Amino acid sequence: MKVTVESKKGLNKDIKVIIDKKTINNYMNDKYEEIKKNVVIKGFRPGKVPKEILKKQFGKAIFGEVLDKVLKDTSTKALDENKIKPAGQPKIDLKTFGEDKDLEYIISVTELPKVDTKLIENIKFNEYNVKIEASETDKRINEIAKNQKNFKEVADGVKSSSGDLVVFDYKATIDGKDFKGSEGKNTQLELGKDLFIKGFDNQLTGVKKNDEKVVDAILPENYPQKEFANKKAKFNCKILSVKKTEEVKVNDEFAKNLGTKDLNDLKKLISKQINDEYKNSLDALGKNQILKEIEKFKVNEIPENLIEEEIKILSQGMKEDEIKNKKKEFEETAKKRIKVGLILNEFGEQNKIKVEEHEIQAEVQKQIRMMPGQEKMVMEFYQKNPSALASLRGNVYEEKIINLIKSKAKANKKDITKDEAEKILKEANAHNHSHDHSHEENNKKKTQSKSKPQQVKKAKSIAPKTKKLKKVSKK
Repeated sequence: MKVTVESKKGLNKDIKVIIDKKTINNYMNDKYEEIKKNVVIKGFRPGKVPKEILKKQFGKAIFGEVLDKVLKDTSTKALDENKIKPAGQPKIDLKTFGEDKDLEYIISVTELPKVDTKLIENIKFNEYNVKIEASETDKRINEIAKNQKNFKEVADGVKSSSGDLVVFDYKATIDGKDFKGSEGKNTQLELGKDLFIKGFDNQLTGVKKNDEKVVDAILPENYPQKEFANKKAKFNCKILSVKKTEEVKVNDEFAKNLGTKDLNDLKKLISKQINDEYKNSLDALGKNQILKEIEKFKVNEIPENLIEEEIKILSQGMKEDEIKNKKKEFEETAKKRIKVGLILNEFGEQNKIKVEEHEIQAEVQKQIRMMPGQEKMVMEFYQKNPSALASLRGNVYEEKIINLIKSKAKANKKDITKDEAEKILKEANAHNHSHDHSHEENNKKKTQSKSKPQQVKKAKSIAPKTKKLKKVSKK
């Protein structure tokens, strides 16, 4: 194979590739040997069909397959040997080709610009540690205790009221007759919530232990036995007990019921939870700082085809005249995004960052946990949508790059209070809101912290291995 770079115009290159006919013939012979094993032609034993016969019947089709394979193999090699990363899909112009002929073609390619990642280590960003006061932890624990209702049985003569728990047996009838599902034992009903049958609760207000109470109620429209739906039923209730809420004491026993060793252990856990809530949001700000700093890096030239592709994404759903009016703005935004993507991707490649399959699956499980009760649906979604899975891969790839940058960059570490954290986040949200309206209002993009992952995913897509090359012309 002979490879020469014929012309250079900025990032645009024409690469001439010549494959001698001997190599082409070797490819052809390998293909003939491959199909000979399986082809069935009358008058010949399997595997014994002469090459001439195969050539006569399948020659054109075989040459087409061989040509595609040779172009794929050699073009990829030509780009790799010249250390050219294509920005988009290269094009092939066939000059000469055919059996017993040298293959000559031109690869027209726009190259990704060279980017310098050395300055990454000079990036400065804020890294916050939120100190959670004991009073804040106690406040959160007391809120949990309020929601942990503890019912205690009252004396026999005490009447029930809203909020109490009434325990009862019942036997119901419709028009004096029993029906399926008409009996219940040790039924518990918290009065005031109306969770059993509409209007049932109110009729149990004022009952005492050992009372017998007849409750009239209309069976619901969705009653399992359809023939009884919307029918009036009489419930003969025997009140077994009345229980009133008791203040939950915040102590070691309370903590154990929540799965911790003791109250001190619970406080540590809650304090960490509160800290993590703020840390995740503050870490996102640190990430945005890093990305903003990378935007300032110099890249000599950005391929026009990438800018055009990015503008298409930015202007999705917009009318032609709107796009025209915002063209300059879109171009600037596109250049920034592509530049950041190129730098991050180059940094990732230099540091051999890879995404393992188990990391993808961990991310899928994370998504599943965020949608309780819909686990099966979420799993099936990712199984049936490779693009969604690829998007998750892009997110994981980005996070690994950002985390590595954080470890190499200069962190300005600060201990702050919860109130200070809230102030910082409030100001950042206000800024992001303003930024969205001034720069990306019409295309309805997400806030800065959420739109950035697109940058890395884009960077990965603009530097692929050349697998399929577009044939432009044949001469």
